Amino acid sequence: MTETTSVSERALLLLEIVAKAEEPPTLNDLVAQLGLPKATTHRFIVLLEQLGFAQRTLDGRRYEIGHRLTALALDAMQHSFQLAPRRAILSALVAEIGETCNITMLEGDHLIYLDRVESDWPLQFRLKVGSRVPLHCTASGKLFLALAPDVLSRTLLNARALERHTPGTITSPGALEKELAKIRKTRIGTDNEEFIEGMAAAAVPVMDSKGRICATVAVHGPTGRLPLARAIALAPALKKAASAIEKTFHLMEDSRRKKSAQFNAHDVTA
Repeated sequence: MTETTSVSERALLLLEIVAKAEEPPTLNDLVAQLGLPKATTHRFIVLLEQLGFAQRTLDGRRYEIGHRLTALALDAMQHSFQLAPRRAILSALVAEIGETCNITMLEGDHLIYLDRVESDWPLQFRLKVGSRVPLHCTASGKLFLALAPDVLSRTLLNARALERHTPGTITSPGALEKELAKIRKTRIGTDNEEFIEGMAAAAVPVMDSKGRICATVAVHGPTGRLPLARAIALAPALKKAASAIEKTFHLMEDSRRKKSAQFNAHDVTA
């Protein structure tokens, strides 16, 4: 990496390294990738921690994106959604299957509803865009736990107790591990009245260009109209929409890479 004299450039490059890492990096990892002295790198990451743009993992030895950076990224995506292809894809999915669908992403140790399109049915469970929901008792949350890298999955599972939300909530770590093993095989997350009584849901993954889960597409509704078996039967339609949404994420990644390459080329010639 070429040397830069701008503090802001170094801070942004450090954030980019943390955000793109497959697993939360250690300080030594950051030193190696940023190409700066350890003391300087430590000073930068401490500053980013203080500002809320980075934070330590639960073991205190690694770094991940902080709440302010997560909120900034989500705000940017949410404000672009009304005209984005992803909204059109989600709307077409709802028109096809006749049930409310959503897109979620991981935010810390919770999920956040990134976008949502409602069906025309009068009886619905309304979870607004921006709502934060737990991982262990939701279809999308269990899918993230099942498909995330081992280190991240273990960190998320150990982040908090398995709180009971309904009589059907899985609160035993052993039982949850068995459930996640099933989901790894089917690649379909399920929620059978585990988060909200009377609601069932199914979710499928959206993968990034490196084959990692980065979001989910899910359907949910009242069990009287959408029992779990029917929700699971809608998986082919969900997967089709997820595949289309993946392409929009890949285009965004390609655009970011090109801009980064242009920036680095400018930095070399400057």
